[in-house]
Amino acid sequence: MATYNQLPVYKATYDLLLYLYQVGRDVQRDYRYTLGETLKKDLVAILVLIYRANTTRQKVETIAEAREKLVAVKLQMRLLHDLKQISLKAYADASLMAESISKQLVAWQKAYEGKSSAV
Repeated sequence: MATYNQLPVYKATYDLLLYLYQVGRDVQRDYRYTLGETLKKDLVAILVLIYRANTTRQKVETIAEAREKLVAVKLQMRLLHDLKQISLKAYADASLMAESISKQLVAWQKAYEGKSSAV
C-alpha cells in the first residue's frame, strides 16, 4: 500500500489547494474570509479523507464522503468565478483539476466496491 502522500489523488488535491491559495490573493476581503476560507477548509478535509481512506478497511464510505465534499468545492469555485473574484482562466484551470480529482476518486471507489462484493 502506498503512503497517502504518494497517491496521485492526494497530490492532485494538494495541487488544487496550492493553486487556489495562489489565485485567491486578489479575492476581495468579504469573500476571502468567508467563501475562500471555506473552500480551503473543504480541500483540507478532502486530503484528510484521502488519508483516512488509504489507511482504513472501510474505504468506500470514506471515498464517497470525499466525493461529496468535492461537489461543495466545485460549487464554491463557481461562486468565486460568478462573483468575479477569480478569472475565467483560473476557474477553468481549477475546474480541470477538480474534475481530475473526481475521476480518480470514482475509479478508486469502484475498485474497492468490486473487491468488497467479491468477498
